[in-house]
Amino acid sequence: MADTRILLDHGSGGRATHELVEGLFLKHLEGAPLERLDDSGVFELLGGRLAITTDCYTVQPVFFPGGDIGSLAVHGTVNDLAMVGARPLAITCGFIIEEGFTRADLERITASLGRAAKEAGVFIAAGDTKVVGRGQADGLFITTSGVGLVPDGLDISGQNAKPGDAVILSGTVGDHGVAVLAAREGFFFGEDLKSDSASLNGLVEAIVRAAKGSVHTLRDPTRGGLATTICEIAGASNVGINLFEAAIPVAREVSSACELLGLDPLYVANEGKLIAVVAPEAADRTLSAMKAHPLGRDAVIIGEVHAEEPGEVVLETAIGGKRALAMLEGEQLPRIC
Repeated sequence: MADTRILLDHGSGGRATHELVEGLFLKHLEGAPLERLDDSGVFELLGGRLAITTDCYTVQPVFFPGGDIGSLAVHGTVNDLAMVGARPLAITCGFIIEEGFTRADLERITASLGRAAKEAGVFIAAGDTKVVGRGQADGLFITTSGVGLVPDGLDISGQNAKPGDAVILSGTVGDHGVAVLAAREGFFFGEDLKSDSASLNGLVEAIVRAAKGSVHTLRDPTRGGLATTICEIAGASNVGINLFEAAIPVAREVSSACELLGLDPLYVANEGKLIAVVAPEAADRTLSAMKAHPLGRDAVIIGEVHAEEPGEVVLETAIGGKRALAMLEGEQLPRIC
């Protein structure tokens, strides 16, 4: 790494984040589960397989249309476990509170976190609280860890995409990032603009049942958006991926906001969507199962995996051209998670 100081870019989820993880953290932190760079690490324990994940939430503002930092912390943790096929069991949470943060807001956020946990079917196993001085935090930060059980015979990883696989997206992209940006900057793009933040473990269970062992990769396209996540899959699996721009759903409000602000919705964050890469023979039944679930009703096949140009992602544009996609460069949006 040429950088001598940590920049905001290193937290964007794009290329700088990957350089930091691969060039610094992996050099000093050993462990086979970590080296796969999936959303959760999976390892054997007492004859079973356990998934474990950890995350930090620093979103600003802490309240936004469609959610808040409390529900977001649960959704993000549950989703990281679900992306390796695990059934989430329990999470821990730590609160870092800046002096002066109101008790009423803290209670509202804690209640939201509790409701989200119940809805996802997980319990809060442990927690911690620290209060720091004014100016030493941005209101409230939450850290979480989560554990879940991985069913026997299930191996879902960003490294498992295979030529011929179908790429399925569960719904519209960019909702969360634009909703948070609008709340932070005071923009108004319509009453219907809300974060898509949600726990996806129920949708994943439906996918696993329908695909019958043919799910190769699951990822939720959070920081860096859809384009960065697809690039991660292509690189990890050493395959090429073609995406079809005309098939990728974008809500009208998000499309209008991105056009006005000069953003590309393919790089805007999501918190309640997933990408499923499945064997071609399982694509139709997986898509049908997703559409039958409330969080997958807008699911669509958006691409295909091939053996040519491994590690490369090409977008077939709506006007018939082709555009190479790369990981997000720089910091595109304010903190979204």
